[in-house]
Amino acid sequence: MSHNLDAIAPHGGQLVNRIATPEQRAEFLSKADFLPRVQLDDRAVSDLEMIAIGAFSPLTGFMNQEDYDRTVTEMRLANGLVWSIPITLSVNEEIASPLQEGGLIRLDNSSDEFIGVLQLTQKYHYDKTREAINVYRTDDTNHPGVQVLYNQGNVHLAGDIWLLQREPHPQFPTYQIDPAASRELFKDKGWKTIVGFQTRNPIHRAHEYIQKCALEIVDGLFLHPLVGATKEDDIAADVRMRCYEILLEHYYPLDRVTLAINPAAMRYAGPREAIFHALVRKNYGCTHFIVGRDHAGVGDYYGTYDAQYIFEEFAPSELGIVPMKFEHAFYCTRTKQMATSKTSPSRPEERIHLSGTKVREMLRRGELPPPEFTRPEVAAELARAMRIEVPV
Repeated sequence: MSHNLDAIAPHGGQLVNRIATPEQRAEFLSKADFLPRVQLDDRAVSDLEMIAIGAFSPLTGFMNQEDYDRTVTEMRLANGLVWSIPITLSVNEEIASPLQEGGLIRLDNSSDEFIGVLQLTQKYHYDKTREAINVYRTDDTNHPGVQVLYNQGNVHLAGDIWLLQREPHPQFPTYQIDPAASRELFKDKGWKTIVGFQTRNPIHRAHEYIQKCALEIVDGLFLHPLVGATKEDDIAADVRMRCYEILLEHYYPLDRVTLAINPAAMRYAGPREAIFHALVRKNYGCTHFIVGRDHAGVGDYYGTYDAQYIFEEFAPSELGIVPMKFEHAFYCTRTKQMATSKTSPSRPEERIHLSGTKVREMLRRGELPPPEFTRPEVAAELARAMRIEVPV
């Protein structure tokens, strides 16, 4: 495939824009008091925004039944385009019953603010267990994604959406770089090959190692942490962002890295979410995407490299973005550096394996992560956030 930037098409060929024009917004606001209302939870608000800014291209709204069914069973939209995660708006029977197909619905956030409009084209029931087994590979309600699925309404509302207005992110406005803007930014920088990196954790030495390996091959790194809804025990987004800023300032070539927020919510769908994350970064303009150990996983629901194997189920031309697959990196006590089993001569007992889970466990115990795990400046920032006394 060509990696000329002008030829990096969004998924489906066109970058979607569902942000209301000033005229549309004025019209919707004039009808606000007369439209039936649906209140969105945090994940649905994230999905609304991601659709509107084109990050979920080619989706122009919440999925109809044909797209939903084929996504769940085949990881494709009704037209055959690869798509691995259902993007749906769910409500209970009481809310769905009076809504009329063909009409407009006012979409409010949890603060009852009018933020979007849905052109309702279809209401349909769905099988939660089928979705759980297919998408999450389990129906265990201890899985955070399954738990959300089983707690949501039994009816999906489908149709095109409009976001009334793109508001600056309340915490990270300077890092709010939407797909149209990131594509222009990469072009201005002269980057023709860009690797995207997904994270919901502070970057540790294993992450740094694989990112810099990738940077030896491509022009630029798009560090794209997810700041939408995550599990309660994940480290808060503001703490993570401070850690990224510190790390980039001290340890990365700033002219070859762009830090931006991904407003999406985590699904914890492992392999399917790896495909999903890659397609989203394609829409942001990335040509490559890093897939490491247990991408988007949780607990032991997925095999260590299942998120890499799933890419083999699709032709490269169908995805339009190149996965960069990395083995589990570790700190090698023999060579005193980061490595993988491909490059290290060490024995298992000479390897310090790193993970976001381990750092969270250490912080909860009041322990500072060692330098083999994370850079000292990052460890100090995490300690401050967790109110751990840093040794002098």
